[in-house]
Amino acid sequence: MITFPLIAGMPPRDRLERVGLYALFGIVATMQLSIAAAQILLTVAVLAWLVSHVSRSERLQAPSFFWPLVTYAALTLASAGSSLDPEVSFIDCKQLVLFMLVPVTYDLARGARANSVLSVILTIGAASALVGIVQYGVLNFDGLGRRPQGTLSHWMTYSGTLMLVVCAATARLLYGTSGRLWAAFVMPALLVALSLTLTRGAWVGVAVGVAVLFLSKDFRLLALIPIVVVTGILLAPQALTDRVYSIFDRNDLTSRDRIAMLQAGAAIVSDYPMMGVGPNQIERVYPYYRVPDAVKPTNPHLHNVPMQIAAERGLPALGAWLWFIGSASIGLFKLLRRSRHKGLAAAGLGAMAAMLAAGLTEYNFGDSEFLMLLLVIVTLPFAADRDGGLPT
Repeated sequence: MITFPLIAGMPPRDRLERVGLYALFGIVATMQLSIAAAQILLTVAVLAWLVSHVSRSERLQAPSFFWPLVTYAALTLASAGSSLDPEVSFIDCKQLVLFMLVPVTYDLARGARANSVLSVILTIGAASALVGIVQYGVLNFDGLGRRPQGTLSHWMTYSGTLMLVVCAATARLLYGTSGRLWAAFVMPALLVALSLTLTRGAWVGVAVGVAVLFLSKDFRLLALIPIVVVTGILLAPQALTDRVYSIFDRNDLTSRDRIAMLQAGAAIVSDYPMMGVGPNQIERVYPYYRVPDAVKPTNPHLHNVPMQIAAERGLPALGAWLWFIGSASIGLFKLLRRSRHKGLAAAGLGAMAAMLAAGLTEYNFGDSEFLMLLLVIVTLPFAADRDGGLPT
């Protein structure tokens, strides 16, 4: 029987933990490249982690924000049970398994390992950015109908993951004590690739996330944001500058349709306040709530995270989600003030801010690749703080 040299001779429970750790590194390496591979590795990591814990008779440990997610999952399942189509809704609930990334990361990435995990995220993000740049410059992915998407299935997912990686790289530049040179090296590729996706919500998300990081470090750094934006506009191709100006155009069809979706969502919440219409049921009911100003005849979701959760899963589920946001943000802010791992805490705080800002125009919390990356980045500073490790 062939064994890996690094786990040969270890006790079985230590081998399981090492297998889980390898799987976790595999998850963060593949989640920006292939959701199927990432989810297979998540299964391996969860199984290894669970068996290791059972063999040691250890209690499950997780940061405080995990319990709001558990509550959110329970309310989602309740919503699925009362759904307009329970079978479809329960199938959609499989995404809730991704929440297990929180306790798995919290345990397996503890101490100095957390910073190594973030380094993998930045490196793969840089590689993904280069793919997008090649798609734009060589393969003509240069219009609204055909945008760079890296190796992922959609440009919205791609831009969302790039947004999180940009925030993480900025946090390391501002607060890190190691790896700052690499973060500076990959940043241009990340920013160029993100800009080429023509995804306005992700641009706004990055601006907000970076602004939060600058404000937490030194408010005078905020002056850099307009300088970078103006420089980018002056150097950017016409398609990109037109897209920037469209953010302020009230007649833009996409913006108008998003307002119409919010109006439809408010009507759905009014009719189904407690349990919503059920997971993956918005597309089914949307035509009945569509307002006259709407552009599209139907939509799979409402392009707004709070409204989507309230309409789909009910106001109690929205309350649990807000509890998660508050618990995670407060915890990250406390770690930023007292922890030795400030770079990781800042990365989590910037990612949360970016997610919230971008989530006002896109249902990014329902995107599996985006959600996996967000949960890992937010959990890493709590994992690093579990034992000594090295400062980041």
